[in-house]
Amino acid sequence: MDLPNLPSNRIAGQVWCIVGARESYIKAIETDGWQGFSCSLTAPLAKQSVLAALEATHRRLVDIDLAALSDTQLDLAFELLEHEVQHHGQLIRFVYANGLTFPVSWNDRYTV
Repeated sequence: MDLPNLPSNRIAGQVWCIVGARESYIKAIETDGWQGFSCSLTAPLAKQSVLAALEATHRRLVDIDLAALSDTQLDLAFELLEHEVQHHGQLIRFVYANGLTFPVSWNDRYTV
């Protein structure tokens, strides 16, 4: 199956946006409203920096008590979920379009 040759952010750009969205949405959830987008990830090409940022934001997300959130905060949490799902789709498209292979964890979790 040939995919159309349309532009896509490179993987580092996708990861930078994922980390920034997590940080920004967590802040929005904590303050009950959007405060703007920012990203602390300054080295999106450095594997250890990326993994540390993803792990740190994951820990912060796990600590959120979803049952205690207001409707506004829940909407923000679902917006973050939607954002991450869109990036997963973009990354899958990028991998197929560039003839790359998927990480084993993706093959275990998804049918790619």
